[in-house]
Amino acid sequence: MLWVKVFHIFFVVSWFAGLFYLPRIFVNLALCGNEHSAVRERLLQMAHKLYRFVTPIGALAVGFGFWLWFGFGFSGGWLHAKTGVVLLLVAYHLSCGVLLRRFAAGRNTRSHVWFRVFNEIPVLALLTILILVVVKPF
Repeated sequence: MLWVKVFHIFFVVSWFAGLFYLPRIFVNLALCGNEHSAVRERLLQMAHKLYRFVTPIGALAVGFGFWLWFGFGFSGGWLHAKTGVVLLLVAYHLSCGVLLRRFAAGRNTRSHVWFRVFNEIPVLALLTILILVVVKPF
C-alpha cells in the first residue's frame, strides 16, 4: 500500500503544478484580449497542451486516492472533508477547460484581475487538504 501512497502523492503534486500554472496562462490571455496575435495563439497553444497533459494526471491522482480508500477504509470526518475539497478541485479543473474553450473561441469576458483571484483557489485547496491530512482536526 505504500507504493499506492507514493503514486498518489506524485500525481497529486503533478496535478497541482498544472492547476497552479494554467490559470496564470489565463491571466496573460486576458491581458491579450480577444484580438488574434502571435502571443495570444502561443498562449492558447500552451494552455491547450497543459490542460491535455494534466487531465489524465488528475484522473490518476483521484484514482490512486480511491485505491487508498479501499485499502484503508473511509473513516474519519477529515477524510470526508478532504473528499469534498477534492470534488471541488475536480470541478475547478473542469471549469478551467470551459474557460479555455471560451478563450479559444474569443468569448472571454473576464478580466485579468478575476483570473488572478481564480488562480488562488488551488492554493487554498492545497492548504486545506494538507491541514486535513496531517492534522486530522476531526
